[in-house]
Amino acid sequence: MSFTSYKTYHLVKSEDLNHHGTLYAGRTAEWFVESGFVSAASLTKPENIVCLKIHGMLFSHPVHKGDLISFESSIVYAGTASLIAHIVSCVKETVVVEGFITFIHVDLQGKTIPHGVIVTPTTSEETALYEKAKALPKS
Repeated sequence: MSFTSYKTYHLVKSEDLNHHGTLYAGRTAEWFVESGFVSAASLTKPENIVCLKIHGMLFSHPVHKGDLISFESSIVYAGTASLIAHIVSCVKETVVVEGFITFIHVDLQGKTIPHGVIVTPTTSEETALYEKAKALPKS
C-alpha cells in the first residue's frame, strides 16, 4: 500500500489562543494527534489504536485567531504492531507545524497485537519519509 493522506481542518478561535494571542501548543497537539489518528484508524479498527509518542511538533510560524488550519496526515511506516504518521499542518499554503506520531495497535485489553498493515513507499519523497520514520526512537 502506498501513502494515503487525510485532511482535517480547524478554525482557530479565541479559546484556542495562548497568552501571546497565537495558537496554544496544547490545542495544536490535540489536533495533531487527532489528524494522525484519522490516518491510523483508516487502516484498522479505531478502538485498537492508541497513541504511544509524539516525536515532535516543529512550529515554524505562528497561527492567529480566525486562521483556518489544516492537518494533513499519512501513515508512512508500519511495524508489526506500530503505525507512524507524518503530519503537516498549514495555514493557506504556509507550513506551520510538522512532525511524526507513533500509534500502537492493541486488543481491547490494551495488549499489543499485530495489525497486518504493510506500507510501501512508491516515490522518492515517500521513501525519504519512510526512512525518517523508521529511524525514530521506538519508545
